[in-house]
Amino acid sequence: MIKKMKINAKGYQVLLLTLAVFITGCQSTDNQKQPMTNDDTVTIDTPLGSVTGLKEEGLQIFLGLPYAQPPVDELRWMPPKPLNEKYEDLRATEYPDRAYGTPYLDALAGRDIPGDFNEDCLYLNIYTPAADKSRRPVMFWIHGGAFIQGSANEYSGSAIARENDVVVVAVNYRLGPLGFLDMSSFGDEYEGSGSLGLQDQISALCWVKDNIAAYGGDPGNVTIFGESAGGASVLALLAAPSAEGLFHKAIASSPGEISGTPTNNIPVLESLFDAEGEELLSILRQTSAADLVDLQVSGLISTGGAIDGKILPVLPSRAILANKDKGVPLLIGNNKEEGTFLVDAIPPESYDIMTYIYGISIADGDPSEYIAALNDLVPEGSPRDRMIRVWYDYFRASGLRAAQNSTIAGVGGWNYSFEVPGNTPFGTTHGSDLAFVFNALNHQGDMIFPTWHEASDDNKELARKWSATLAHFARTGNPNGSGFPEWPQYSPDSRKTLVIDIESEVVEDLDGPGILSLYNMD
Repeated sequence: MIKKMKINAKGYQVLLLTLAVFITGCQSTDNQKQPMTNDDTVTIDTPLGSVTGLKEEGLQIFLGLPYAQPPVDELRWMPPKPLNEKYEDLRATEYPDRAYGTPYLDALAGRDIPGDFNEDCLYLNIYTPAADKSRRPVMFWIHGGAFIQGSANEYSGSAIARENDVVVVAVNYRLGPLGFLDMSSFGDEYEGSGSLGLQDQISALCWVKDNIAAYGGDPGNVTIFGESAGGASVLALLAAPSAEGLFHKAIASSPGEISGTPTNNIPVLESLFDAEGEELLSILRQTSAADLVDLQVSGLISTGGAIDGKILPVLPSRAILANKDKGVPLLIGNNKEEGTFLVDAIPPESYDIMTYIYGISIADGDPSEYIAALNDLVPEGSPRDRMIRVWYDYFRASGLRAAQNSTIAGVGGWNYSFEVPGNTPFGTTHGSDLAFVFNALNHQGDMIFPTWHEASDDNKELARKWSATLAHFARTGNPNGSGFPEWPQYSPDSRKTLVIDIESEVVEDLDGPGILSLYNMD
């Protein structure tokens, strides 16, 4: 039995820090999508057997395809295992269950997300113009949510697939204490357990390599893309040796760079359950998934992406340089006002510790110079205003560093700043670009996640153009050619950023040498 414990201030801080780092940026709306009930179906033959999906005009949709064995019972906290049997007339017409996760903040709650929480969660959804013999570019979507919440079920690839002749794959992966709890102290077989969610993503990419041709996709042209924690996952996969060769381009929206080593939660668990060693392991195996997630919700344990030495051995930005021509082209950027929404997820008393923690990432080392400069960066601002600036710099610095290193490595890196004004007090905040990524403003019925922007004619045209640009990059490895100004690679000699707005432009040195010095990029 779990001993009753009070949540101390440190535990609460850790929870809030985790929640705030990679939360998905959404706002409640009435434009929600229900699970599909289309009676028109299509049945195809695949290497794993017969699969029946949904058929719409110009689109075929296959929901809830298992890509690995259920990570339950003896497979809890184990690496994903390949499927051990073929499908038997699989009916892929309903959204799958999704990984256990923590509740959304109030501003994100109230959405009717299909799929129950289930430890059996290793499924993916496919949106394809046709499951034929064509070899279309594949866009592999990794959802955000701080590595503790979110699901593939909240995103539809319908518009991108139909309008750009690409195949979109959206993946569910383990979250929180089931996906990122470091269990390595229990034995060698648990090495890498702090990165199981990343291993799930890699397993899904292996499934794509072996099976996507049956769905009209090209296994030799796969682009990984994601936002927030999904963007951080994209950068992590660039640095993961076991992911090498499984994808060929990368797009990261508002990513933080995974850094630091896994949190050691075992002493806390030993105290909570009054047990150690094999006894504790046995208790943890018998504890329900919901109760394990509750430990994270309460702030008693903290999990998230980390440099674990096995799956993710080094900082992604350094891996990009080291990989050189073995790397892939990278398109990466952030939003103009990332922190305006995130700042309200944390108490003011946490601002100083957050500034220090994120300052390490921003400065790529010692944060003292950056912290000292904050008052000058926000001269008239309150502590809250300075914290908003920290959030912006956190996402901006990781994106610039990754783009520049990709260009230096010879594979190409392009940087953008998304600055389209939103219609909420948060402005162009974290996650506000998602409706443009998926062209949801033109197809609002497709999306479960809502939008921060109104569906004006200008915004709808920009959403169409931006989603088309991402698909063009997936096809060619170059973002140019879809209606934006000529967009050069970001390099130390040509620090050019595409500013995305109703009137977009390429800006030289958007950040200025003083800021780049604080980012340790001068």
